[in-house]
Amino acid sequence: MQHPPKLIDAHTQEPASPWYSRVLRGRIVRTLELVQDAIAISLCIGLFCVMVLQLKEIFLSLVTTLHFHDITADILFILILVELFRLLIIYLQEQRVSIGVSVEVTIVSVLREVIVKGLLEVEWKQILATCAFLIALAILLVVRVWLPPTFEGIDPEHKA
Repeated sequence: MQHPPKLIDAHTQEPASPWYSRVLRGRIVRTLELVQDAIAISLCIGLFCVMVLQLKEIFLSLVTTLHFHDITADILFILILVELFRLLIIYLQEQRVSIGVSVEVTIVSVLREVIVKGLLEVEWKQILATCAFLIALAILLVVRVWLPPTFEGIDPEHKA
């Protein structure tokens, strides 16, 4: 009894998979991408709601009491949320995470923590570690310019 000849893929020179296997794999990948997009969209909606609630809290605190330190921390927190929102939008457009925006969010987050805690109330070791971390992030921000783009599409760091 002879077995039918095995099909060979002309491009890879490996045994070809049946057509239904490729169709099924493609359908699974598309479904998972849709689920991933739905998760990113729900994160965008949640972030937007948190930003609105935080803005409401800032305006109410401006009317009732003027604590400059708390208001500054809240404003910086909203800026972090805006940058995270931008990061999610870029992800939805390009299906990738922008290194530049991620580093910028991290820098603003670290600086917010320094401002909230107060520089004079922090140990010198923690200040030194924070400075080293910020220097590493700055180097990453500069080096990413020389990295070749891995995805085609719009460049979020490119100014029109």
